[in-house]
Amino acid sequence: MAECLFCRIVSGELPATVVYEDDNSVAFLDHRPLFHGHTLLVPREHVETLGELSSKLVGPYFEAAQLLSRAVESAMDAEGTFVAMNNRVSQSVPHLHVHVVPRRKKDGLKGFFWPRTKYISDEEMEEVKKKIATALKKIEMEK
Repeated sequence: MAECLFCRIVSGELPATVVYEDDNSVAFLDHRPLFHGHTLLVPREHVETLGELSSKLVGPYFEAAQLLSRAVESAMDAEGTFVAMNNRVSQSVPHLHVHVVPRRKKDGLKGFFWPRTKYISDEEMEEVKKKIATALKKIEMEK
């Protein structure tokens, strides 16, 4: 899908701060994160909703989401993560994606009316990427 923003990121046509990729999916930092480390996991194949994802990819896709959840929590020294997906409604890009957001008690998030933040610089975004990549390597070595 040439007009899909996430397909263009997956293909390398548009830049993104990629923190993880495998044969089936790509994860990159959200450019308007709820908190630093907010990561989006997208399937390489263009599908808009979970219902459209091939059944053979559901397992690997959610294994990647599970891995990212552990890595983001560790990398960002968080107390937990919020893992979420929208299907059509509230889906800002019509390409399936899972949000992995680091959480802390009393972090101010209540319900779904959450303010977005910004990274101060590309360097700060790159530093967060390195933290998540390091945590991913550690988790993969523990397998």
